Amino acid sequence: MSGRLDLEELEEAVAAGEIDTVVAAFTDMQGRLIGKRVTGRFFLEAVKDEWHACDYLLTVDMEMEPVPGFKSASWDRGYGDFVVKPDLATLRRTPWLPGTALVLGDVCDHHGHELPHSPRAMLKRQLARLAERGLSAKMASELEFYVFDDDYRGARERRYQELRTAGWYIEDYHVFETTKREPLLRAVRNGLEAAGIPVQESKGEWGPGQEELNVVYAEALEMADRHVILKNAVKEIAYAQGKAVTFMAKWKKDLAGSSCHIHTSLWDGERPAFADPGDPDGVSDLFRRFLAGQLAHAAELTPFLAPNVNSYKRFQAASFAPTNIVWSRDNRTAGFRVLGQGKGSRIECRIPGADVNPYLAFAALLAAGLAGIEQGLELGPAFTGDAYKSQEVPSVPRTLHKALDLLQGSAMARAAFGADVVEHYVHAGRWEQAQYDAAITDWELVRYFERG
Repeated sequence: MSGRLDLEELEEAVAAGEIDTVVAAFTDMQGRLIGKRVTGRFFLEAVKDEWHACDYLLTVDMEMEPVPGFKSASWDRGYGDFVVKPDLATLRRTPWLPGTALVLGDVCDHHGHELPHSPRAMLKRQLARLAERGLSAKMASELEFYVFDDDYRGARERRYQELRTAGWYIEDYHVFETTKREPLLRAVRNGLEAAGIPVQESKGEWGPGQEELNVVYAEALEMADRHVILKNAVKEIAYAQGKAVTFMAKWKKDLAGSSCHIHTSLWDGERPAFADPGDPDGVSDLFRRFLAGQLAHAAELTPFLAPNVNSYKRFQAASFAPTNIVWSRDNRTAGFRVLGQGKGSRIECRIPGADVNPYLAFAALLAAGLAGIEQGLELGPAFTGDAYKSQEVPSVPRTLHKALDLLQGSAMARAAFGADVVEHYVHAGRWEQAQYDAAITDWELVRYFERG
């Protein structure tokens, strides 16, 4: 039974009592699914066309705090509603939740226009720019996460200290070690497959209890949809098994961070636009300009690739997380790694962590590449050697504060997304940074309480 549904199939499943609940959702700035659970009957009667939610949901922080100072929604504007229009192409079963289906939607104003600061709309805008050139993008995101034998409530009650990772030694590719977590990962793989999200594989990552899960690459919007559903599914299935997972970019100082490497290729119909069999290196001029644009603009777009204060703690030398913005051929020390030949030709951006919002990251990488095409940028030679040791190449910004300064001053980002959208995300980032700057951390208490 395919996990994807059309309206007729949903009507039949509701009538037969197989589905009684539909989760109607959209993705917020943090990449979380936000929405409502409605009865199957009422979804078919009304919600399939649209549903409403408070417009503050695209202005809140991680704590769901209504952040002041946004133009799009505020106390002065009364915090009214916006409209969510379900994209019925995303309708699917969620087999890990009994009797439940899920649909994602586009966030619109009351005239039916998509809100430009909505993450899904931001990606769709860049895909429309590609389509104007007769191109499409196929993308894939590789998510890493840690699994814990503690449940979420227990972890919070212990203030996330002394947690039990679901493994206790470095495990990269270890089969026996991942067998210990196979009840969880098997449920995740099979659940996603049954929801119409084809899975490639899962494997042990470097850290104790760390996993990587890959789904099959797809058209960019479809892939971003898969990503957010996958991430939510992993949390829900882990919760049902009494476990917790984290997608923090760096949850513990002495353990590997969790990445989200993003692969991109452009296509001209069924033809891979990055490949050129007649070129000595097998790549097209389009590829060179696109990658040159990503290199030129990666620093100023980093808030879309590393959105949180914690994101920047992952950028450590000799950690497989990049610190420099260079490109290479199959070199994991570089920020951009070129892989494959022919149809497999693609660019892997290694900057994002697992905390990334895929719509924003995909949109940023496509916007940067498009700028390279439009500006006719030249691609320099591939980097060779250990990029961590190089002092002669551009660096990934080391703090959210620095990255936000670069984004705020980016003419390219303002042209690609609109000035109001850039200011929206800069404002969100400034608030997050301010909350961190005001916090008293455990590190400070241990270091200064007695001896300071």
